[in-house]
Amino acid sequence: MSTTTASARGEMLASIVESNKELVMRFLPGFDEASALRQMPALPNHVVWSLGHLALTMHRIAERLDGATLPSADFVTGDGRAGSRERGVFDTESVCIGSTPRADAAIYPRLDRATEILRSACDRLAVGCRSASDEVLDAPQQWGAVSLPLWLLVARAVFHNGIHTGQITDLRRAMGMEGIVKVPPPIR
Repeated sequence: MSTTTASARGEMLASIVESNKELVMRFLPGFDEASALRQMPALPNHVVWSLGHLALTMHRIAERLDGATLPSADFVTGDGRAGSRERGVFDTESVCIGSTPRADAAIYPRLDRATEILRSACDRLAVGCRSASDEVLDAPQQWGAVSLPLWLLVARAVFHNGIHTGQITDLRRAMGMEGIVKVPPPIR
């Protein structure tokens, strides 16, 4: 959106978003179509919901950077059940804040498609950061009940991704899946 030169801060934010994408992806191996829609007792979300939720959030922030709308190839807005496994789209209302994850596979894209949608959202956000001027990054943005500069909103998205990746880690543990992070033995 800006005609001024991209900033070093925008480049740094883009690199952080790209690194964060790979971190989220690191915790997905081992899930299949059934386990990716499974919720465990006392855990809030399933994997496919998490991927859609994170992608929606990053696209909403990217909209503020590039002025484009939510990609219709990835999202529709309906009643929370308009997403489609067949069409490979999420319904924004099924993955927005306050939505309740459902075990109904018909209303979510397949795991590989949900992963692709998340990757695309990360890429869009990184491109938007990379091309943004400091003026754009410093512009205050209303996000829920708070107003903060756009650069800080991007940082919060990365933190948000980490929170939900932690939930995926908890799901892995609760399902008896192998851990991803291997802690080396202490040095003596």
